[in-house]
Amino acid sequence: MLLKLILMCVTLAVQVEQWPGFLGQGATTISQETIPVSWSPEDNLAWSQELEGYGQSSPVIYGDNVYTTAVSGEKKETLLLTCLSLKTGQQKWNYSTTSSLPQKSSVYVSRAAPTPVVDSKGVYAYFESGDVIAQSHTGKLLWKQSLTELYGPPENEFGLSASPVQYQNTLIILIDDAGPSYLVGLDKKSGKVIWKSDRKSRRSWSSPSLITIENQPQIICSSDGSIDGYDPLTGELLWSWKEVGGNTGTTPLTAGKSRFLIAASPGRDGENSELARKSNGVMQVSKINEIWQPEFRWTDPSPVPSWASPFVHNGLAYWINRAGVLYCLDAETGESIYTERLAQSAWATPVGIGDRIYVFGRDGLTIVIKAGREFEVLSENTLWTEDSPPVNNAPTAEEETEERRRAAVMFSRPTVYGAAIVNGSILLRTGSKLFCIRNES
Repeated sequence: MLLKLILMCVTLAVQVEQWPGFLGQGATTISQETIPVSWSPEDNLAWSQELEGYGQSSPVIYGDNVYTTAVSGEKKETLLLTCLSLKTGQQKWNYSTTSSLPQKSSVYVSRAAPTPVVDSKGVYAYFESGDVIAQSHTGKLLWKQSLTELYGPPENEFGLSASPVQYQNTLIILIDDAGPSYLVGLDKKSGKVIWKSDRKSRRSWSSPSLITIENQPQIICSSDGSIDGYDPLTGELLWSWKEVGGNTGTTPLTAGKSRFLIAASPGRDGENSELARKSNGVMQVSKINEIWQPEFRWTDPSPVPSWASPFVHNGLAYWINRAGVLYCLDAETGESIYTERLAQSAWATPVGIGDRIYVFGRDGLTIVIKAGREFEVLSENTLWTEDSPPVNNAPTAEEETEERRRAAVMFSRPTVYGAAIVNGSILLRTGSKLFCIRNES
């Protein structure tokens, strides 16, 4: 059994050669036979590891290396990049550096929210302070860069959370902010700026995505009032769609040839309700007479997202809202297949593997449902019990109003922020702890 586990983890070094961006799309092909369908704190939990500080990013994987980011200190003054062993969960190395933009740590402000990316050379971590760090897989510092020093500090009162993506030798970061907003490409070898595209100022937290459009890779940004396609080599704006609203928190994920999903919310006070009703659906981009033509293939006003991005699996599109309601639609036509309430809502984006959909509930309950046109719950799996929650290094809230105090208590609870899956292992991350789930064999 131990030999099988060691061999399985060694093969990961061949399979996971790059973690391209959000969710590690395309990093590896996952066989559902290697992934458990049910587990509990007593069964299938290979290991768990407490993490220094607090982070809202997802873990990323390269071979036997698992990378996490976090911040610590009353003003998030320390930035942390940690490497753990996928086999054992033991720490291999930890790098810390001083933030170039210390700000008060609060449950209302992002805390190491952007997810890193990796390639064969190393790991690249971006923090909401504007600091970018590149480390080798053995823990050697390759370079540091401060976008705050180059272009000024962000002004968003809730922080930034867009995760970078990579294309060839370029690390691409989206900063949409009340202050300067831009898309920037950094050289992965040196950290120097290759190109920069200025954008209209806005408040948004959605990550860009690398999607192939008409056989051409493009950086797709869906962010508060526009959907934009950029050339990843030059940063040139290729096209823009502005009949959209409320698209501030979810990432556009591929939905077939030259298509991707867009999701939008009316906002807390309904400020985006009119346009948001027209902004949940599948967009397709075509090139006609050398001109890029974006259009919605279909939209549906019903599925309203939370922080989890909608995704397509086996021809069906799935949305989950902040109340835990799961919407399943036909990805080709937009036809409603079913609408069902789950036991928990999810902040992490669900993942489809084979004939299963894994929904990672924010309070530690993973719901596995059967993929397809009939709704069926296969299992509900807990990471922790109510009387034994994981360590959670959240800041102490000192709020003036009762409403803010109640909200601060809710946001300070352990939350599952992200997942990373490779053959044999599921990694789930809360603010201050990482869990690894495996089949017994």
